[in-house]
Formats: sequence, C-alpha cells, structure tokens
Amino acid sequence: MKRKALSLLLVGAMAATVFAGCGGDDNKDAETNNNASNNENNESASSEEGTTTPESEPVAEEQTLKVAALEGGYGADLWNEVAEAFEASHEGVTVELTVDSQLEDVISPSMTAGDYPDVVHLATGREKGLTETLTKENALLPLTDVLDMTVPGESVTVKDKILPGFLDTLGTNPYNDGVTYYAPMFYSPCGLFYNAGLLKEKGWDVPKTWDEMWALGDKAKEEGIALFTYPTTGYFDAFTYALLSSAGGSDFYNKCMTYEDGIWESAEATSVFELIGKLATYTEGTTVANANGDNFTKNQQLILDNKAIFCPNGTWLPGEMADAPRADGFEWGFMAVPAVTAGGESTSFTFFEQMWIPSAAQNPDMAKEFVAYMYSDEAASIFAKAGAVQPIPGMSDSLEGDNKLFYSIYDDGATAVMGGFASTNPVEGVSMADTLFATVDSVVSGDTKVADWQAAVEEASDKLRDAMN
Repeated sequence: MKRKALSLLLVGAMAATVFAGCGGDDNKDAETNNNASNNENNESASSEEGTTTPESEPVAEEQTLKVAALEGGYGADLWNEVAEAFEASHEGVTVELTVDSQLEDVISPSMTAGDYPDVVHLATGREKGLTETLTKENALLPLTDVLDMTVPGESVTVKDKILPGFLDTLGTNPYNDGVTYYAPMFYSPCGLFYNAGLLKEKGWDVPKTWDEMWALGDKAKEEGIALFTYPTTGYFDAFTYALLSSAGGSDFYNKCMTYEDGIWESAEATSVFELIGKLATYTEGTTVANANGDNFTKNQQLILDNKAIFCPNGTWLPGEMADAPRADGFEWGFMAVPAVTAGGESTSFTFFEQMWIPSAAQNPDMAKEFVAYMYSDEAASIFAKAGAVQPIPGMSDSLEGDNKLFYSIYDDGATAVMGGFASTNPVEGVSMADTLFATVDSVVSGDTKVADWQAAVEEASDKLRDAMN
C-alpha cells in the first residue's frame, strides 16, 4: 500500500521594528550632545538605511522522507500510525510510506533506477535476500552514530534504550567489525508452536528431548497425526540456528556463522543434519507442496486442525492466524527447541527484524532521526498495540495472554541465540540460505540425501570464507 500524508508548513510572523527606536536612554543622551551638523548627518544616514527586520523565527524545512516497510504478521496500520506521529513531532516533514508484504518486488525496480527509499524496514533471512544483497555490495549507511543520538522527545540515547545483547551480534553488525548497520526492531522468541489442547486431550506430555519427540511422533502417527510441519523452508533459519547452538554451544555456533574451515563436517554439525533428516520422515505429507509464499498458511493451518503437532515460527503466528478456523479446545502452546544432546541446553533463536538506511538515501540525516524515533516510548507503544515488541527494557512486562507465554520462554530456562551469517562479498552462484535452508524441501521429499546436503553446505562455506567482509 502507498500512503502520502500532507504536512502544513507553519511560517512565523515577521515583526518589523524601526532601527532608530531600538536604542536605550544612553543613546538618546549621546545624541542630544551632538552638534546640529552631526545630528543631521545621523538623520540622513538613518533615512537611507530605512528600517531593518530582525531574523524571523526559524521555519522548518519541508522534507519528504521515503520509508519502506514490510507488511508482516503485525499488519500495516502500525506503520501508518507511527508515520503520522513522526510527522506531528517533526514540523515540515512528510513521510511517504510504502508498505507491502512483498516489499522487495515493490521497491527493487525503483532502486535499480537509482530511486532509493530513505529508510527500509526489511529483515535478513528472506527468500529474495534484498537486505543481504545490499550488505554484500556495501550499499548501507553505518548507524553507529545513531546509537549516540538522543531519542526524539526524550533525554536518553538510543543505545541506552536497547536491551543488552542486541547490538553485539552479526544481526546488527553484519561485517563483524563493531559497526552497526542494522537497527534491531521487533524481536520475537522463535520456537515450536503447537496445540496445547490436543496434548491435554490425548494425555501426551510435552517432549523435553528429541528422544521424547520421536516417541510422541510414533504415537501421533498411529492416530493419523504428523509430528511436524513448517510454513516455508525460510523458517528453518531460526530453527537450525537453535539446533546448532544447542549441539555445540556459542563458540561452535559463531564458527558456523563465520565459515570456519571444516566446521560443517564436524560431529556437532553432523548431529544437526541427521536430526533434521529424521524429522523429515515425521513431516506432514502436504507440507512441501504448500511451502511457498502463496500457500504457507495452509501448513500453519495443519496445527490448528490437529493434522500436525509442531510448527516452527515466531510470536507473530497467532496474529497471522487469528481469523483461521481451529479444532475445538484449541489452545496455543509454545516451547523451545529441545536439546540436541542429552543434558544439553534447550534453545530459542531470538529473531529480530531490522531497519536500515541505503547509502544512496536522499535524506540521510532525517532518516537517522526516524530510526532514532523507533526507540521512543511513543513509537514503542504504537507498535506494542499491534503485538510488535521493540527490544526496549520493560516492554515485555506489560504483555498479556499468549504474548506473555511466548516472551517468558527465556524465564523458563531456554538459552537465547542471536545473530546470523557474517556478510560476504557477492560470490556468483553461492547462497548459504539457499544451500542450508531451501534444500530442506528436497530432503523432506526424499530427492536429496542428508549426506549430500551436508557436503553442499560445507562447499558453500568454503567459497564464502575468503569473501567474508
């Protein structure tokens, strides 16, 4: 959708004052002591100068700020409201807002022609990889100085409004050089969603380990229920990241994200590939056919209809399926990904969306002001009404209902995992997202063997290592 709001330019009235009348009493006394000739000269000079006008009150410069935002599970209304609030607090600024669920398709043609948005809200990990492409091309503006800006309308800096950990990750510093290029936006614990009502009805326990998962899958299969489904293979990013961290810990995870030689052939990585390969055999049969941008909700519907038990997703899922039909007694359940090894940690990848500024933005200063405004209490409250939670201290305290359940996952012992692959220069024909995640469809369908998949990921990692920024 397109939105262009009209702004009013308020012009301060200009007050004219006669220069001769601005002097004080001392000036008048000095003038009295002058001789007549000098007095006449002064009057003549005054007449030639005429009157002068002091500087008028500053007038806000009229600007149009182009903001492009993904319409995700939270809808588009929140962006309209935030844009209006920003305009109200920034005199003379008009926000030209573009919001679309397929944002890449809308803005890419204009960008190719040299017409860039000033601010873009579009996360990494999407199928078309636009954010990653611009990152690889070094086409983003650094945002480190934004962190030191004062939040508009407040007295605190941006970095002091962001939760610890969010600025120390490849998810914000894609070149792993300490420079922030992505501003962390709405965050969401990712894990496995299920119908808690179904498990209660059947008397099945929520599995704590993968051995218990397989046992549950066997029980469910006897009743015609699959253990697993997924919306699209894109959702395997958060799921796989959680598994990798559980299998080898944070150091191992970071080595995977930075393409260390041989890391994908390690025992820890092998355990993850084999686990997903086994999970493929427990996946509902229609999943692959519907695992695309047009039909992914059909896969999500499977857990509402009790045709599959678990589905990896983020906290936007209930809102996305709010109007969908569901089985009697349906109740949202949410759990972390079980530990890969016995005695290991259950994990939940913290997905957060990202906002960035193209280096070709026409209004970079106002764009930075807009990014800083995203962390204001005013903006955060608008987002929260739509269920979009900013990484700001205290925001989760006010959550209720299902969201309270979802955001308490870390309170229940799950280890948080953040950050994705390090940015690289473009390598023709190589995409880690395609190789590691998109291949899952063919693994589930049986067209690709797990060992071949693993080898392909190691090969892609080898090619990306030297290209890492």
